[in-house]
Amino acid sequence: MSDTSKRPLAIDPPAAAIGDWTDTYFRRTKEAVGKFGDKKVTYAIFMRRPVVCAPRLAVEWLEAVARERGFEVDIQLNYPEGKWIGAGEPILYVTGSFYHLVDTETILLQKLGPACVAAYNAFTMCADLPKVAFLAMDARHCAGTEMAEMMAYAASVGSDRAKRKVGAKGFVGNATDATAHFFGQAKGMGTMPHALIGYAGSTVRAAEMFNETFPELPLTVLVDYFGREITDGLEVCRRFPELAAQGKLTLRLDTPGGRFVEGLDPPGSYAVLERHAPHSIRGYRDETQLRYLIGTGVSAAAIHYVRERLDEAGFPAVKIVASSGFGPAKCRLMAEANAPVDVIGTGSYLPERWTETYATADIIEYDGEKRVKVGREFLFRR
Repeated sequence: MSDTSKRPLAIDPPAAAIGDWTDTYFRRTKEAVGKFGDKKVTYAIFMRRPVVCAPRLAVEWLEAVARERGFEVDIQLNYPEGKWIGAGEPILYVTGSFYHLVDTETILLQKLGPACVAAYNAFTMCADLPKVAFLAMDARHCAGTEMAEMMAYAASVGSDRAKRKVGAKGFVGNATDATAHFFGQAKGMGTMPHALIGYAGSTVRAAEMFNETFPELPLTVLVDYFGREITDGLEVCRRFPELAAQGKLTLRLDTPGGRFVEGLDPPGSYAVLERHAPHSIRGYRDETQLRYLIGTGVSAAAIHYVRERLDEAGFPAVKIVASSGFGPAKCRLMAEANAPVDVIGTGSYLPERWTETYATADIIEYDGEKRVKVGREFLFRR
């Protein structure tokens, strides 16, 4: 199903430690089955909401456990990686020794559900903005390295689906070296955090420092540190005119939600969208939608406004990267407003409601005999 050479295959947690990390009732069931006799069982694993199939890490883990424990497991994947799955549809059937499988359920579900939901979110974002490149910046929002690997993998699955379905650019890379292989890259991507600008004392000086240190790399410069997105952005462009003309200079907008981009306010934001995307502010919009369109922070109006100022100053080849809260809903509004963004840096494809990530497993066969709790008959193999 997957090319495991792309990543080091490790059992996390190790097979010997699974009992410490699984639900206690599974461990006690294992002891009971060991006492009264094993059976060959089949698990059906599903989710209660639509998702995009992202099973690779879960399946590889279970296969590795089976090898280490020395038992055979048959995994029937009902949907290939990247396929849309409806709510309640079995994603996979797992058949093998009840004794050896029972204590793996907790961890298997942990590795499957969140990845499928994140892949779904990544797909919708890329599909809504097919001409925009995405950069996965989820690592800092993850609860440890295992989750970071899972979320990067999920973004790559959702991105690949969007590339197939609508010809999207999708995710072109991510922020860390460890998971760059999921995006076909050898290394993570990124230039500077706000801390470098604080260290340098000015936006232009930070750009100079980065360029002197990494002269071979394209230059992406944060321009919101001092609240002078336009002033500092244009100053950087004038400092690096050749890079600007060659399309190797990018300005990154990461304006916090507590203020507007330099030069904008509510009336000005409305005026910007009236010039570029009047349809986007017609009719009813709730508060969240209005904030994405004409509010503080990195709004659609802000992106249009920065593009206007760059073009007027003679820098049409300078690109714009936008970050800060770009989840599925915000990306959808950016698409409606035709926001002229070249790249979006985001970790906001991570599931917003963790309860939606819960995968569920039920045994549907015991030694070939169909049996499941009442109400779950829909899981039987057809």
